[in-house]
Amino acid sequence: MKKVLIFGATGSLGIYLTEYLVHHLDRTEYEIIAVGRRKTDYFSRYGIKYISFSLENSADYERLPQEEVYASVHLANLMPARMPGYDPAAYIRINTLGTAYLLEYLRKTGADRILFTQTYADLAGHWEKEVRLSNDLPRKLKFTGDHAVYAISKCAAVDLIEHYHEEFGLRNFIFRLPNIYMYSPEEYYYVDGEKKLVSYRYLIRRATQGEPIEMWGNPERGRDIVYVKDFCQMVWRALICSRDSGFYNVGTGVQTTLRKQIEGIVEVFSPPGKRSEIIPRPDKYDAMQYVMDIENARKELGYEVQYDYLGYLRDYQKEMRSDRFQGI
Repeated sequence: MKKVLIFGATGSLGIYLTEYLVHHLDRTEYEIIAVGRRKTDYFSRYGIKYISFSLENSADYERLPQEEVYASVHLANLMPARMPGYDPAAYIRINTLGTAYLLEYLRKTGADRILFTQTYADLAGHWEKEVRLSNDLPRKLKFTGDHAVYAISKCAAVDLIEHYHEEFGLRNFIFRLPNIYMYSPEEYYYVDGEKKLVSYRYLIRRATQGEPIEMWGNPERGRDIVYVKDFCQMVWRALICSRDSGFYNVGTGVQTTLRKQIEGIVEVFSPPGKRSEIIPRPDKYDAMQYVMDIENARKELGYEVQYDYLGYLRDYQKEMRSDRFQGI
C-alpha cells in the first residue's frame, strides 16, 4: 500500500482534500493517513487513520509510518489569517523549520514525492501591475505588512523542497494559492492581527437574510474565484501523475467581476420574495483584481475546472446546510 500522508488535515483545506482523496484514490493501492495538531476522531467516518502531530517537533516524526511512504501533501502552515497579534518567529519555526524536518523524514523513508502549498503573496510586488498572474512570474515579495515574514517563510520552504528534489530526487509539486473559496464553520480571520469577518461570508450572510448589500468601488474589477474542490482535483492529479515536478497556479483562469460576484450571491442565497438590494458605492475603495494563469496545469496534469462561479455558490450552499463538519 502506498501511504499518502495529509499534513494539516484538520484545517479547512485539509478536511475537503481528505474527503476528496477518499473518493478519488484507489483504496486498494493507496492508504490515506490524516495528520494534524488537534486530537479528534473526525476521520474515523472515512475509515482512515489519524495521527495527532506537531510539524515543528522533531520527536513526533518517530510516530509516523516509516515504511511504504509514497507522498506527503503538506498543507500544514501558520498564516496571517489564523494569527491573533503578530509573532514573526512562529512563521519561521512552523513553515520553514517544520518543512525542513518533514523533508528529512521523507528522505529517510524513501518517499516518492511531496506536494506543497505556496502563497501567491510571493508575487505581491506584481499585484495591480499584472492582472494575469503567470505561473512563471519571478518572485517579487513585499517586505512590509503582516504577510511579509509569512511569504518569506513559505519561499524558504519552497527552496528547501527544491534542494531535496535536486539533491535526493524527491519529486515535488508546488501549488500557488490565492484565496480558496469554501464553506467552513469558521467565519472569521485575522487582518494585521485583528479578528474580522471574512468578506464573502459577510455578503452571503446578508443575502441569506435578504438585507441590502453595498457594492464598493469599481464593480467591473474582478478576481479569480476558485472553489476548494477544484483545488482538490489539482492535488489529486499531481498525486497520481508520472511527472518529476511541477509549479502550478491554482485557479480557474477566469476573472469574475465584483458585480457578477454580488449578483451571484444574491441569486443563490436570497430567500424567495426577499431579494437583497444591491447598492453601488463607487466612493469606497476598489477590491484587488487578478486572474491565475493555469495553462500548464491543464497541459501537464489534465486539470479542468469543474465549478464555475454559480456552480461554486450552489455547492457552497449544500455544504453550508450539511452537518459533516461537526466534531472536527
